[in-house]
Amino acid sequence: MKDFVLLPLRLFLGFTFLYAGLSKVLDRVYLDPSAPLGVKQQMLAAAETSPIGAVVRLSAEHSTFTGLAIAFGEVAVGAAVLVGFWTRAAAIGGALLALSFFLTTSWDVSPYYLGADIFVVFAWTPLAIAGDQGRFTVRNFLRAAARRRWPEGNAERRAMVIGGSVAATLAAAGVSVGSAVAFGRRDAGRTGKGTGTGVAIVPVADLPVGESLKFTTSDGGPAYLLHPAPDSYLAFRAACTHQGCPVSLEDDGFRCPCHGGTFDRNGRVTGGPPPAPLAGIPVRIVDGVITTA
Repeated sequence: MKDFVLLPLRLFLGFTFLYAGLSKVLDRVYLDPSAPLGVKQQMLAAAETSPIGAVVRLSAEHSTFTGLAIAFGEVAVGAAVLVGFWTRAAAIGGALLALSFFLTTSWDVSPYYLGADIFVVFAWTPLAIAGDQGRFTVRNFLRAAARRRWPEGNAERRAMVIGGSVAATLAAAGVSVGSAVAFGRRDAGRTGKGTGTGVAIVPVADLPVGESLKFTTSDGGPAYLLHPAPDSYLAFRAACTHQGCPVSLEDDGFRCPCHGGTFDRNGRVTGGPPPAPLAGIPVRIVDGVITTA
């Protein structure tokens, strides 16, 4: 039974890093250097308070390479841990990635325990020390297959060579396809900017004064529409300007669950690490319907 103790942690961290990496690859603004929630602007904002600010600013000058390296690093770590291949090395890589996030995006979170990244650093340490404990691993599958194929010996070495070759091939294919997808998503997001095509949100009569509504923008992102006073409408992207986490609307304003950032109902920063107000969305009324401009 003790061999299964780390399995829940392994599944959670593996899935989380895999999901985080893929979400970056598929994000339309992640590689856009001018986007407030893109990796370049996020790094430049983090560099102001980070203890490794000089390194972060240098990385921001090559934001496309850095952004893809982070995304594919998360995918590689998550996939390796999930399938049980080079688990200790992957766990060390995951801890280093989490440490880099702590030293940049979470460094100025106070008190420190409100930032999740420092906890992720230490969450990786059991897997870095104990590995996957040989449970549900590709390594064991390859080892058994090699022993059946080459019973005379060298099965362990052959399994490592085969596994390494397969991993290298998958990595090369994944980076190629993933890069193409990331650039395609970025270019699609740029093409959609400034087209003048509005999104109908809600009829004016259906949003009384003091009410709010969550809606989806033309690029698929979440947003909020507020009606604070007669003939006054405010719309904001529901993404924290600190690290892009989705914010929720509460009675006193917006709150980010990731690092404790808060904003008032006008989108202005009231607490936590966000470096800028929420991104506003221009709206107008067309034929009695509130529409994005």
